Amino acid sequence: MNNNLIKKSIGALLLLAVVLIGGLLGLGKDRNISNVLSSQSPKPGFVKVVKVIDGDTLDVSLNGKTTRVRLIGVNSPESVDPRKSVECFGVEASNEAKKLLLGQFVKLESDDSQQNIDRYGRLLRYVYLEDGTSFNKEMIELGFANEYTYQTPYKYQKEFKEAEVEARLNKRGLWADDACR
Repeated sequence: MNNNLIKKSIGALLLLAVVLIGGLLGLGKDRNISNVLSSQSPKPGFVKVVKVIDGDTLDVSLNGKTTRVRLIGVNSPESVDPRKSVECFGVEASNEAKKLLLGQFVKLESDDSQQNIDRYGRLLRYVYLEDGTSFNKEMIELGFANEYTYQTPYKYQKEFKEAEVEARLNKRGLWADDACR
């Protein structure tokens, strides 16, 4: 093989490698390598929370794209739904979710008993903090949300219902005597 052919072959392979790596990292016309790398977790399987919508909905960076996630088994009071007024403890629930999640890396878990995506195009998931804490259950335990079953029982329904009973009995969060007065 002559040197010219070898150089062209190496150049073509390098170009192919750059294109393939860019595709794997989700690089497009409007993305750059630093944006992608800053959203990558130091732990495999974790994704970065880029926005908290309210106490039961968040946006994560997944495969280089912002993806909306709705918590399975949880319903927090509304704070941003344009069709509804802000509900009692909605702002507090949203603020707690922001405090615990914003800018953090989380692990998402699907549930075979539930749809993958809801009617609004959101991923339905359980969300885990880096220390293994179930964010879904934590919001209920702290009184920032209640257990919510949509049509079909889900994997952690029993634990979430127990967490709500405990929060109510201990008058935590939205269950406190003076929370909504």
